[in-house]
Amino acid sequence: MATSKHSNYQLWGGRFSEQPSEALQALNISLPYDSRLYADDLDASKAYAEALQRAGYLNTAEADKLVKSLELIRYDWIERTIKFLPSDEDVHTVNERLLVEITGELGQRLHTGRSRNDQVVTDMKLWLRRGIRETLGRLNGVIEAAVKQAELHLGVLMPGYTHMQRAQPVQFSHWLLSHVFALREDCLRLAELRVRANVLPLGSGALAGNPLGIDRLWLAERLGFSGVTANSMHAVGDRDFVVDFIYCCSLVSLHLSRMAEDLIIYSTKEFDFIRLHDSFSSGSSLMPQKRNPDSLELIRGISGVISSNLTGIMMTIKGTPSTYNKDLQFDKEYCFQSFDKLAQVLDIARGVIQTMQVQRDTMEAALSPDMLATDWAYYLVKKGIPFRQAHHFIGRVVALAEQRGVGITEVPLGELQQICPAFGSDIASVADYAYNVQQYDVIGGTSTGSIEEQLRLLKNFVKDLRKQS
Repeated sequence: MATSKHSNYQLWGGRFSEQPSEALQALNISLPYDSRLYADDLDASKAYAEALQRAGYLNTAEADKLVKSLELIRYDWIERTIKFLPSDEDVHTVNERLLVEITGELGQRLHTGRSRNDQVVTDMKLWLRRGIRETLGRLNGVIEAAVKQAELHLGVLMPGYTHMQRAQPVQFSHWLLSHVFALREDCLRLAELRVRANVLPLGSGALAGNPLGIDRLWLAERLGFSGVTANSMHAVGDRDFVVDFIYCCSLVSLHLSRMAEDLIIYSTKEFDFIRLHDSFSSGSSLMPQKRNPDSLELIRGISGVISSNLTGIMMTIKGTPSTYNKDLQFDKEYCFQSFDKLAQVLDIARGVIQTMQVQRDTMEAALSPDMLATDWAYYLVKKGIPFRQAHHFIGRVVALAEQRGVGITEVPLGELQQICPAFGSDIASVADYAYNVQQYDVIGGTSTGSIEEQLRLLKNFVKDLRKQS
């Protein structure tokens, strides 16, 4: 178990005659949020100890002792037995203090040639790999739940909307998968970021590099990076990968928010297309009859929180000159909060989708003849009428039907033929919603065959994603 022999261990201070003010110290300490980097910091330190040994600055026994001691510290973190001190500025300070308590002067050799500038950005990149993996795993869960619901309700028809106005008949599965494909794009963005950001900054020092012959390529391989950063000044000041990650989180939350908005509307009494499970609903403290979609409203609300983090990190970086500046300390607050909040809403979204009840009868009862207008225009196109003329003719039919307070299917054939002679008795077949939906058999359409192909693509994607997360 780690003990606390050093009451005021600092990684700097030799040129100062006084301690930092309490006000500065309170703001300067980042341990409450960077402590989650403890494992990444220990992993990077173990590799760096081995790199120092390879470069001749530690012998084999010394490197082994440091590595084993760092593992003891990991155990203390896991068991939560560490006694933190007021001087513990950050996770790096804690780990080095504990290492020195165990190994004495040997522990002070570990930081040879290393700066917290390249240390923390390395830790963040190690964490990022894990953060992306966990986020992809949760996204996969949401996608799987939606694919199962879409497959279960294949053939269920509903009104499709544009501008929140009824537009055309579509399948419920087609609507649901429209949100799934947005999440699929989010997965691809995160996977691309994981590859692009996977270059090692360790060995960049404070800003000028490392003069001790540290083998950075070996370090990269040892820590699972695909390469090393090419410019040390860029490496220590780079937080683009954090911005990218928060941007990815923002887009995921935005897509979840749009889906939640649809579901909130569809779950109202006025629509009654969807009924949320009790476990994802809440009541009113005043009105006993209320069934509120709080789960979906929280998903929608969190989108604003994560998007504000994206703005925050960008504005923080915008104001900094090159290389490392203390402003960058706040990257972890923005990043970790975005990760945590997104994890919460992804878990909720999965549960909502898994347990929601699809109201088939209500959906199909909401279909109305005016939604067939586009298909009637296509009917005339197939008769040889140019689409613009067909669009105009059907517009006249719709206007006539509205004047009489009837649906377009109730306008007599003779009057239809007065508007356009191409109308025939076979127009009656276009009055069948299910038949019309099946016409849209192009790749990406709302026909059953097209949706089955979408499901096949997504099932394969889920299978591949499961291997990555």
